[in-house]
Amino acid sequence: MGINRYLITGVAGFVAQHFIARIEAAESEAEILGTDKAPPLFPFHHRFCALNLLDSDGVERMILELQPTRIVHFASFSSVASSWQDPATSFANNMTIFLNILEAVRKSDMPSRVLSIGSSEGYGNVDPSRVPLTEAEPLNPISPYAVARVAQEHLSKVYAKSFGLDIVITRSFNHIGPGQRTDFVVPSIVRQF
Repeated sequence: MGINRYLITGVAGFVAQHFIARIEAAESEAEILGTDKAPPLFPFHHRFCALNLLDSDGVERMILELQPTRIVHFASFSSVASSWQDPATSFANNMTIFLNILEAVRKSDMPSRVLSIGSSEGYGNVDPSRVPLTEAEPLNPISPYAVARVAQEHLSKVYAKSFGLDIVITRSFNHIGPGQRTDFVVPSIVRQF
């Protein structure tokens, strides 16, 4: 196995910095290209490409140039509250940017593994008797954000089955920690203390 070339979308976000630290610790020779609308505010010693992922041509050019072996898709409009305020923007951004990535990978015909970060929001409100949840739990999204994340998961399955893309899907639950923006609930509460 050769050196992995990572493309990390949403690289300026909270989770990306922790993921990059794990890559650096485990794969000293890995190549990392991060993309976001603006550079990360944390120390980032890798290649950076400022790109709006809604630009499908730009996404195709970036993927063809880098030829990533791994694509980690962190980029999203991840606020449930914002998805209620502007559902069309939330849905269009969350779905279109992911579709642009999948189409670029499909057209390039390169063997890239794509990590599709989904959300536990897709489960909706679950009866406490059903906890802990398993992947067999029916999806029941109850916000525009959750619908977009479930649609992303379904799109992943379609592209894996129809085009043979190597896609790994998660349904991530809330995560908190150093570097998270204060417009999320827990860091906001912590900041008040």
